[in-house]
Amino acid sequence: MNSCLIFAGNANPELAGSIAKCLGKSLGTVNIFRFSDGEICVKIDENVRGTDVFVIQPTCPPVNENLMELLIMLDAFRRASPRRLTAVVPYYGYARQDRKDQPRVPITAKLVANLLVSAGAGRILTMDLHAPQVQGFFDIPVDHLFAAPVIVEYLRTQHLPDPVVVAPDVGGVKTARAFAKNLSASLAIVDKRRDAPDRVEMIHVIGEVAGKTAIIVDDLISTGNTIAQAAHILMEKGAREVYATCTHALLCGDAVETLSQAGLRKLIITDTIPQNTLPPFVTRLSVAPLLAEAIKRIHLETSVSSLFI
Repeated sequence: MNSCLIFAGNANPELAGSIAKCLGKSLGTVNIFRFSDGEICVKIDENVRGTDVFVIQPTCPPVNENLMELLIMLDAFRRASPRRLTAVVPYYGYARQDRKDQPRVPITAKLVANLLVSAGAGRILTMDLHAPQVQGFFDIPVDHLFAAPVIVEYLRTQHLPDPVVVAPDVGGVKTARAFAKNLSASLAIVDKRRDAPDRVEMIHVIGEVAGKTAIIVDDLISTGNTIAQAAHILMEKGAREVYATCTHALLCGDAVETLSQAGLRKLIITDTIPQNTLPPFVTRLSVAPLLAEAIKRIHLETSVSSLFI
């Protein structure tokens, strides 16, 4: 691993440090500063020629600031002649804009993919894309990991009685089914209709939840409205208690307050996105060991596919 160098931007230094620690390495030295007009400048403070470089930078809020920082870092590294340059993007922003579902709107997930490749990325390592088809927007290799093994392992330690895994919408059924299989649990679906981009109207529950421990599984939580409404309807249908899990906890605006009033027994999130102080009902798990193992396998050019399950 001597020729493997790990660098990080300012988006999530805590996660980057944990990944480096798992690999027994220190983060490389890079100076990121801003000119008086706000423009970003990057200066790499060590030789990377001929090395295998991994740049860790989720494009979490502030999305545009972190994305631009990542692009400039990639350009700086590309011009320094590494053997390979991999962008490690634990949270891929703009992934929800993955198709043209209305007239005259952009497909921003594709635009961001083009920007990352143009900036110099030769490979992408990411986690729980909101839309799996975003992998196809890249003309370079994409390793798409899932936080499910980390979350499932934690849920097993809780010994939840009579669990039922709940997909908060039809689009999440595949993920929920995988969770249900690994937890030996049944499956339910909340039929959801969205009447505005940030507002949903829940209709009904498909599956039996009465008397069971409901576990809502989602890839990200933004405003918290979807999870809160799902929790309310599950309790109306007789669920014993409700847990919720997600990989990417954006928690925008009043999301924490919304979720605090939703009656959740526990909310389980990961550290792909940095957080300030969280309330006691939130449990934060680390995906650093999983990302570190993927980085190690990419560097050693061994199979990463077993980590996808």
